[in-house]
Amino acid sequence: MATGLVIAIALVIFVAGLVFGVRIHIVLLAVGIVGFVLLDGPGSIMGLVGPQPFIRVASYSLSTIPLFVLMAQFVLQAGIVKDIFGIVSRLSRGRAEPLSSLTLTAGGLLGAVSGSASATSAALGRVAIPELTRYGMSAPLAGATAAAAGSLAGIIPPSIILIIYGVATETAIGDLFMGAIIPGIATVVVYIVVVIGCYLIDERKRTTPRQPYVAEPIGVRRTTVSLVSGGVIVLIIFGGIYLGWFTPTEAGAVGALAAFVAALLLGKVNWQFLRTSLLETVKISTMVLLIIVAAQVFSKFVSLSLLPRVLIDALGPLVDNPVLLLLVLALVFFVLFMFLEGAAVILMTVPIVLPLIQESQIDMLWFGVFISLLCTVGTISPPIGLSVFSVAGSSGMSAGPIFRYAIWIALITTVVLSVLLILFPSLVTFIPSTAG
Repeated sequence: MATGLVIAIALVIFVAGLVFGVRIHIVLLAVGIVGFVLLDGPGSIMGLVGPQPFIRVASYSLSTIPLFVLMAQFVLQAGIVKDIFGIVSRLSRGRAEPLSSLTLTAGGLLGAVSGSASATSAALGRVAIPELTRYGMSAPLAGATAAAAGSLAGIIPPSIILIIYGVATETAIGDLFMGAIIPGIATVVVYIVVVIGCYLIDERKRTTPRQPYVAEPIGVRRTTVSLVSGGVIVLIIFGGIYLGWFTPTEAGAVGALAAFVAALLLGKVNWQFLRTSLLETVKISTMVLLIIVAAQVFSKFVSLSLLPRVLIDALGPLVDNPVLLLLVLALVFFVLFMFLEGAAVILMTVPIVLPLIQESQIDMLWFGVFISLLCTVGTISPPIGLSVFSVAGSSGMSAGPIFRYAIWIALITTVVLSVLLILFPSLVTFIPSTAG
């Protein structure tokens, strides 16, 4: 069958699957198998089964994912997220602007110790929205703030997106973690500026004065344990990898141990704690691994169809103009991350765009951090912003009003950070170049 017709059929299957709400790993698997069979005949399907799926997911690099997810679950189930936010709310002393800034900063730190945007967003949605609204912020803006804070797990190491990109492109995961530090901090700063701007605009429309509110203290011992444990976990991840003491996988294991010890000190470890933490770890890790297996089949179809070469030929003039190429790719990825889960987008698109990136001599480390930034803002963009839906689900709010604020946060951040990273690539490459 003609290659163009096969690609058209695959595209129809892909779009139909998304429209009818089929899970993304099933869509990728179906498109890959159908496309492969139509191009190479029914006998070729034997090459898609056998030991290859197991070999793919049994990679040592992928063991980083369940370890960091387990660490995230220990942190969340121990209540450290809630405790840190309570500390933040008391430090703000009755003003919403400092609280929103500290919420976003705390979200960045929580992202660093959790690695899961959905989990962090859900946790902040339960804790942050009541506090922010008590301080006078509108509920939709409070929801958008919590979602934005949770989305930072997409770029703040140990981001699962960075891990998957590193595995897919054979880029050093430790370097990706180091390279994401400065862009991650810059994303937090832009988020803070936009949220405060939205809040001040809302304040001008307010007709009734608001009453100050200060959260209740949680006790010196619990405050100390929560702060120290959070700080230790962050130091283990960044310091250990930067100084060469741990590989990313080892850092995940040590971080999980530190989180478990913190839970012990807080008296949270019991059967329910272990059951919930382990079950959620298995669910999240299995979801990612299923997507990886399906994406491998999809990528084989993409390679056989010669789609990357067609794309290179079509975008040939842009290869000699990397800045224009990156702007085009930024727009494409931003739209994809609005509709699809981040890991799926990475694994689905890497086989297609990788030859184009290499042809343009764009640094793979830089491109990985750039993609993780777009994934971060994609999780708060309509219509399928996972962080927004996580906040809405955990708080009982409607996602629509949250999206009205979140889309502005996403758009402004995308424009500002994309320009900065393209003009100053050393924002990504500087720290990895100094790591031991």
